[in-house]
Amino acid sequence: MTGRGQARAGDLLELVRSGRATTRGALQQVTGLSRATVGQRLDRLFRAGWLREGAGGPVDSPLGGRPSITLEFDGEHAVVLAADLDTRHARAAVLTLTGEILAERSGVLLIEDGPDAVLGELGGWFAELLQKAGRPAESACGIGLAVPGPVDSETGRVVQPPMMPGWDGYDIRGRLSRAFGERTGTGAIPVLVDNDANLMAYGEQRTGYPDCSAFVLVKVSTGIGAGVVVGGSVFRGIDGGAGDIGHIRVGAEALCRCGSYGCLAAVASGGAVARRLAEAGVPAASGSDVRELLAAGHPEAVGLAREAGRRVGDVLATVVTLLNPGVLMIAGDLAGTPFLTGVRELLYQRALPRSTAHLDVVTSRLGERAGLVGAGALVVEYLYAPERVEERLSAMGV
Repeated sequence: MTGRGQARAGDLLELVRSGRATTRGALQQVTGLSRATVGQRLDRLFRAGWLREGAGGPVDSPLGGRPSITLEFDGEHAVVLAADLDTRHARAAVLTLTGEILAERSGVLLIEDGPDAVLGELGGWFAELLQKAGRPAESACGIGLAVPGPVDSETGRVVQPPMMPGWDGYDIRGRLSRAFGERTGTGAIPVLVDNDANLMAYGEQRTGYPDCSAFVLVKVSTGIGAGVVVGGSVFRGIDGGAGDIGHIRVGAEALCRCGSYGCLAAVASGGAVARRLAEAGVPAASGSDVRELLAAGHPEAVGLAREAGRRVGDVLATVVTLLNPGVLMIAGDLAGTPFLTGVRELLYQRALPRSTAHLDVVTSRLGERAGLVGAGALVVEYLYAPERVEERLSAMGV
């Protein structure tokens, strides 16, 4: 926030959204602005439709009086579109600004078909979902997209993604914005792109563990990746490569999709387990197939999943020692009891007791919706950041 006495309308909106100040009197106290100036700033937000009045709150004055009217962020004035791409499937949704899913669909969408085809199809999905949700296309304020590869957050382009052939350096933002516009007849729309594990971690931490200052999520599906949330923000590294633990060398000789030998993903991912099952005569081609076998209690799948968990747990002992998180969440196709048991066996054996004394090892709460919730939240935090609020209000003429 800007200095005391200099708060903008965007700063006031941030205070209301975060719950730090939810009455006019509280906003005056926190910002140092006069009553008239607070009123002027709030008037812009009311005219934009971003704020609304709620019920009576606490009395602002120590001398008593009527309860103050509370201020609330109006999460219904627009919607967000979100999609989560895996290697063979995708999920998309329309969400309110507060994260409620209004309409959702999933289906087969092959990442190997390339960005032009996949993003064009997603544009159609979004148009249909808005109709299903009963919302006009103009109500969509932004799109969030989760992809299974490292992303440069400045450009929204994937960087040398092992599981996304043909996507390296592609203008995802521009293509998805155009695809949506072509299907709905609307203009350009902001598009934000991030790694799927990052957005899953962001969604899970915000909804289930908001007080956890260091949170790690490990997604084990066709590949393996981790998302790290520190101080409420996704930690991405200098160019989006943070959390790519699937390509840590573990001494095995298996060939990984990245072209190297011995990567963790080559021996412990859902894809690796599926390959070993197929070699043993069990029909399995992907992590989702392994998930179905685990749900059915298939003994060989259970044994291989536990073994894979042990390999991942060995690597996570280092991750936990380095980051000292409060929560370590296992998500993805293999996130069941056999795999989790294997993780715990090696993690607690190899990590220092000091690193695990206050660690909760859990599985996903949001399940397959985690990436959607995180993608939606990413868009909202971007569009309603104080500096961007000022830009948008000015563009609206309010």
